[in-house]
Amino acid sequence: MSQLKTIQDENLPIWLPRLAVHGGPRFLQIADALQVAVVDGSLKPGDRLPPQRQLAAQLDVDLTTITRAYDEARRRNLLEGRGARGTYVAAPKVELTSILDLSMNIPPPPDGVDFDDMLKQGLSQVLMRTDNELLMTYHLGGGSDSDRKAGAKWLEPMFGHLDSRQVVVCPGAQAAIAALILALTEPGDVILAEPTSYPGLRAAATQFGRHIIAVEADKHGIVPEMLEEACRRHKPGLVYLNPTLQNPTAITIPERRRKELASIAARCNVRIVEDDPYWLLADAPPPPIATFAPEQVYYISTLSKCLTPGLRVAFVLVRNPHECERFLVALRSFALMVAPLTAALATQWILDGSADGLMEGVRNEARLRHRMARDILAGRYSGAGDGLHVWLELPAYWNSSRLARAAGSEGIAVTPAEAFATGSGSVNAIRISLGSIKDRGRLQAGLQRLSHLLARRPESFSAAMV
Repeated sequence: MSQLKTIQDENLPIWLPRLAVHGGPRFLQIADALQVAVVDGSLKPGDRLPPQRQLAAQLDVDLTTITRAYDEARRRNLLEGRGARGTYVAAPKVELTSILDLSMNIPPPPDGVDFDDMLKQGLSQVLMRTDNELLMTYHLGGGSDSDRKAGAKWLEPMFGHLDSRQVVVCPGAQAAIAALILALTEPGDVILAEPTSYPGLRAAATQFGRHIIAVEADKHGIVPEMLEEACRRHKPGLVYLNPTLQNPTAITIPERRRKELASIAARCNVRIVEDDPYWLLADAPPPPIATFAPEQVYYISTLSKCLTPGLRVAFVLVRNPHECERFLVALRSFALMVAPLTAALATQWILDGSADGLMEGVRNEARLRHRMARDILAGRYSGAGDGLHVWLELPAYWNSSRLARAAGSEGIAVTPAEAFATGSGSVNAIRISLGSIKDRGRLQAGLQRLSHLLARRPESFSAAMV
């Protein structure tokens, strides 16, 4: 017996499919059929679609299924609403730019996760369970009790059970880094970091009048002996580390070295800011440095790099209550709070398990994209197989700035090593981000185009002057 339910009504539009019993969500089957019909010309721009109730009755499905199908088709730019006149096939969307962006480090959209539906359901739950007035007023305590408990739950894979009072909720990791610089250092103080590091650190340090000094690193991260020597020589206000899938080098500091770094921090009485946005994306990462020196380390974990950039929420683990208050005072001087609606959505997703599901989807998608990059870039690929980016060392006949300019002239955006340099020198490399291009086919095209460019020696060119 056939597993397909055949559409029998002769008045149905010819583009509609047979709805398969085991063919996935029905709203997606309908949206897919709309897309096929637009592509093959069965539906043309300006064609009017049946009213939703009529189509639901003809297909013998509920109205919600049709509503979701039309919403999904609008998301794909296939349909447009014209108020009381109904729903029509949209004119083709004109792409005003052909840039393939391999420069922005954001999570890739996970396959099989209906993010629109997840967002709608999450917000619906928030609005149903929360006093709307609380979502539109000031919150001064570094997060509500519920938000801090959600933060403690988010950090459980790294630390096990935590006292939620030690967790501070911040409007993103950049705000947390800036506040820690203000709280832990004075103007003119030194901050130690690796030779290539997160550009946001340099931006904040420069703005606040602090000086970054680079400490030698090797294939396992910052070198312990060089760090201890630098601590004794410069008496730094803090040390900044990004120890898991480091941005940009993708190095993960092994456990033994993490213990050494923690011991140095204790001996030299220096604080470490452990910015660790990619720990949950890594395959079997070592315990955080904060595990080995809980009183010396401020640990930052952000949702923006694991789930979605619009979720501007970061959790900071601060063990000392007095230092926690100093941190909050610094944070409030420029970022009073996380937007309550954003914090409530993050809390809802963490507590109901949606965040874990989305993160697993991001993790799987990132690994698939790393396999694609490894296949296309062949011997040049040196990624870790997970995370959001690849650090690509260049052949001697290219330098990173010139390669970035040449790539830009061919419609590809990459980030040269100079953007990450904390000292005077810089390695000859580029960072390739794998998540910012939504469509895998376009990502593949960008990587292939970049691979062909790398294989060619640079040609002299001059930019047009206008």
